[in-house]
Amino acid sequence: MLESECSINFKNMAGTFSQIYIQYVFAVKGREYLIHSDIEEEVYQYISGIVKFKNQKSLAVNGMPDHIHILVGLKPSMNIADLVRDIKNNSTNFINSKKYFPGKFAWQEGYGAFSYSASNFGVVVDYIKNQKRHHLTKTFREEYLSFLRNFKVEFDEKYLFDF
Repeated sequence: MLESECSINFKNMAGTFSQIYIQYVFAVKGREYLIHSDIEEEVYQYISGIVKFKNQKSLAVNGMPDHIHILVGLKPSMNIADLVRDIKNNSTNFINSKKYFPGKFAWQEGYGAFSYSASNFGVVVDYIKNQKRHHLTKTFREEYLSFLRNFKVEFDEKYLFDF
């Protein structure tokens, strides 16, 4: 078949529409308490900027000194693992370039990625925004294990974050 014989009229093709909400959760290497209140806003804004630069929607970014939660509106063309890799790599470089503390900053290997429906969107945003209040009664370990159990994710404890 000649190329001219198999032309496609893209103007009449349907567009791609999606609604994919992913919450990423990951920890500071060694679970050190390094993301303190005096730097957290700048770090969270930078992470939000990474997400936006990757043409995704940054919907909520917050955490504690030893871990972070990010809610992203993800396009179907973006790979979940690629985005979290870019967030971790670029934010690590940013934090180290700022020399907030002696030594090198790094995130732990691994992450959690949990999907949500539109009906849960507001609850998840509120949950992320209220991390400090939430962690008055629950440790990060308890929180993370409850995510894994609630989402029915099979796991081996030896591969969890250092707690």
